[in-house]
Amino acid sequence: MRTASITRNTSETAIAVELNLDGTGVYSVATGIGFLDHMLEQLSRHSLIDLTVKIDGDLHIDQHHTTEDSGIAIGEALAKALGDKKGITRYGHAYAPMDETLTRVALDISGRPWTVWKVDLKGPRLGEWDTELIEHWFQSFAQAAGITLHVENLYGTNQHHIVESCYKGLARALRTAVEIDPRKADSIPSTKGML
Repeated sequence: MRTASITRNTSETAIAVELNLDGTGVYSVATGIGFLDHMLEQLSRHSLIDLTVKIDGDLHIDQHHTTEDSGIAIGEALAKALGDKKGITRYGHAYAPMDETLTRVALDISGRPWTVWKVDLKGPRLGEWDTELIEHWFQSFAQAAGITLHVENLYGTNQHHIVESCYKGLARALRTAVEIDPRKADSIPSTKGML
């Protein structure tokens, strides 16, 4: 089983994450930020990655630390569960439509973290979640996971739909990228011999 558990405790957050790459999309998420919970549930369900996230954060200050540290912890768990990355498909991409919205996500589990974020969110909040923190979640996740991640909202007007399509696109791209390629299950998908 390709699984990982991460515990991350700082003066700002206490986080426990459990992740199973070969799951069925079962989740239990409690971050203290309702809309972030909803997005992480979408991430799990549509990637088929089982995900448990429990966070006790300093929300009396603001949502920044909880958002950032959740991305870091989930990214670290993903990287740990992937191990040496032997046999993975490595690349994944998805178009995620949601009503009037369409988002494209492409990623490479490369070991070279990079984020391109082309998503324009006009309102200050979704539920109680500050929208400026959403890009930061994706950056934190990609950095900790060691992936190259491109997220581009092609069009849309409803912010809820736009953000949800970003997470669903990430989920579907991850689902492809972490799968074992039966034609090369015994090798690292790189001419360098490591990722």
